[in-house]
Amino acid sequence: MTKIKICGLKRTEDISYVNELLPDFAGFVFAKSSRQVDAKKAAELKKQLSPKIKAVGVFVNAEPEFIAKLYQKQIIDLAQLHGDETADYIHRLKNLCPSLPLIKAVRVQSTKQILEADKLPCDYLLLDTWQKDSYGGSGKTFDRSLIPPLAKPWFLAGGLNTENIAESIAQCHPWAVDVSSAVETNSVKDKEKIKTFIDHVRR
Repeated sequence: MTKIKICGLKRTEDISYVNELLPDFAGFVFAKSSRQVDAKKAAELKKQLSPKIKAVGVFVNAEPEFIAKLYQKQIIDLAQLHGDETADYIHRLKNLCPSLPLIKAVRVQSTKQILEADKLPCDYLLLDTWQKDSYGGSGKTFDRSLIPPLAKPWFLAGGLNTENIAESIAQCHPWAVDVSSAVETNSVKDKEKIKTFIDHVRR
């Protein structure tokens, strides 16, 4: 079954929603964003999060030591690298935290680019929409025909919503899907939208 990541949680209410609905992953955004949380807030949220849900820290070109500290304090269970992180950067982070699972985001522009990312020393890929001057969260889809067969398990992101999620899974067969803005109302997580999205995926 396709796994589900609800990203951009930042309120106690958000945690209560996901604890009830049980997606596989909950995303805490540490990068500059309207959904950004700091280490203290993320620690509070993680304490409230069901142990059945893995916490993913989302970072853009963060210092590896910062990510390592969050993992060592058990604030995050996985790290999603959503910036310009290179193989050398990933090796450095892996040296600090050998057991930390890493997701490398690719802002898709070509099949060749995705295949190059598939060779990186990370555990998962996340395929998202490329947008100039933005590292993600555009709420827009990309050309899915660019996705080649991949060796790594991968997350599909970028403009997913209840209207297109079933077709997207049938077309692309991702290991997991990632949603944020489509399960919000007025930039706040909406329990009914989260429930409907999860229902559509699991159906």
